[in-house]
Formats: sequence, structure tokens, C-alpha cells
Amino acid sequence: MGEIKGIYAAAVSILNNDLSLDVNKTAKHCENIIKDGCHGVVLFGSTGQSQLIPLNEKIEMINFVSKNDRVKDKLIIGTGLNSLVENINFLKLSLNIGLNKFLIMPPAYYNYGDKEVIEYYTKLIKSVPDAKIILYNFEKLCGYKFSVECVENLAARFPKNIIGVKDSSYNLMGNLNIKNFSILPGSELKLLSGLKKDCSGIITATCNVTAKLARKVFDDFEQNKEQTVNDKLCEVRKTFDQFNLISGLHSFLSITDKQFLNILPTCSLLNKQDEKILIDKLKDLDFLGKDFKAA
Repeated sequence: MGEIKGIYAAAVSILNNDLSLDVNKTAKHCENIIKDGCHGVVLFGSTGQSQLIPLNEKIEMINFVSKNDRVKDKLIIGTGLNSLVENINFLKLSLNIGLNKFLIMPPAYYNYGDKEVIEYYTKLIKSVPDAKIILYNFEKLCGYKFSVECVENLAARFPKNIIGVKDSSYNLMGNLNIKNFSILPGSELKLLSGLKKDCSGIITATCNVTAKLARKVFDDFEQNKEQTVNDKLCEVRKTFDQFNLISGLHSFLSITDKQFLNILPTCSLLNKQDEKILIDKLKDLDFLGKDFKAA
């Protein structure tokens, strides 16, 4: 396992009514899910609508959280940027304020292969040699799926920089053998099975709401205890997987805080019928808790 280990939430971004980023409330949300059990948080991953949020608001956000000692050292910063130059500039700015861990996906839209990906990250690292990078493997979003050979090549070339992979395509977990390297699947469904294959934990969207359950599964595995909540954790994840995750999370969270109704186009909320299906299924799983009150 590598230096990134444990339960990480891909944090949602909380928006104001004018759809600008609510920096204070987003930071508070990160604090809360860490208190609930997450070892850390990815800020501006795909769940955080990263590609839709303006760069100036991302810069405002990282400047704000860099002064928050409760979360600063537990953050991984997603960039959500295609441009090599913008990624370089954003990483340099982050490093200057003490943030050095990043989740970076290859550029979307264009067709390319391993050779071009290796060139992309090589140029990035040579420009920002102090950055620690988790590769983001999610073919569904960017159109490219990392091969085992590509990851091994990058980790061998840059062992101090390429420190792990978020594997949301699930072709890498169980197939990589790299020392001091974190493999972090993108679903609670892969948490326990991944830990058994020497994965380091997870980075997931639904840990915004499943942090307590996921942390117990992780801790029980680490302490060789009987698993008592993994089935429930997986059923909750399967329930959210029936819908778009951003839509489901914002709709779910908006029932207790209406500000989660704010979402950037082209993201959307669940329709009322799907929202009811989601809530009813979570109630059946006894997931909502006694203080939860549906509108």
C-alpha cells in the first residue's frame, strides 16, 4: 500500500443560489464527512462538478481550505482541467499554499493511447516536480482507460510523483504490483474485495453519505474483526447506483438542506418519482436515521 490509505469521499460542491461556489459551506461539508469517518476528501473530483466550476472559484476554494488546519492535510485536489498548461499553473499555485496531492484524469474528448498519456504526465511532472499525483482511471468520463503497462511505466519513471490510482474502470485492481503505490477503487462495492487484493481503500462519491459505514468496514478489516456492516454498505451503494450519482446525492442531501438543490447545468436533480424511489429504498435499508425527515 502507498501513502494514500483509507476512506476518501469525492466531495460534492455546494453552490449559492446564483450557482457560484459556496466556499465556506463546501469546506464545512468536507470537515463533516471527515468527522463522520473519512480519512480524507477529494475536492473537485467529478462528483464535485469540477469541469463545470470556473477556475477562479477553484482558486478561491483552495486558498480558503489551505488555511483550515482541520482539513488541509487530508485533502486531495482534483483539477478537472484538460489543458496541460492550466493543470501546470493550478498545481504550482496549490503547491505554493501547501497542497501537494492531486487527482488528475487524462484530457477528455480527444482519442489517444498510452504513448500520449505517458507524454502528458511526463510534461506535467517535469514542470511541477514536487506534485504527488493519483491517476484517475475512468474510461466512461474521459474516453481513455489506463492499461496496466501504462501505469507501471509512469510509476517506474516517476516513483515520487505517481503515487496511486483511483480505479473507477476496475481493470487495474488486482493486476498491479507496484511498491508504495495506492490503488483506490471508486465504489463501496469494491472496498472489502479490494482490501483483500491489497488495495489501499476507496475514493467514492457516495462516501459523502456512507462515511461511517465505510470506515467501519475498513477498520474491521484492518483489525481482523468480523464484518458486520459491509452488506448494508453495499446495498446502500447499489441503491444510489440506480441513478446518476451526482443527481442522487444532491437530491438526497437537499431533503435536509435545500442549498443542495443548486446544481450546475448540465447536471440535474432526480425527478420527484425517482427521488421517492431512492428515499423509500434507503428507508427500507434503515439507512436514514431517526432524525431524517423527508419533505
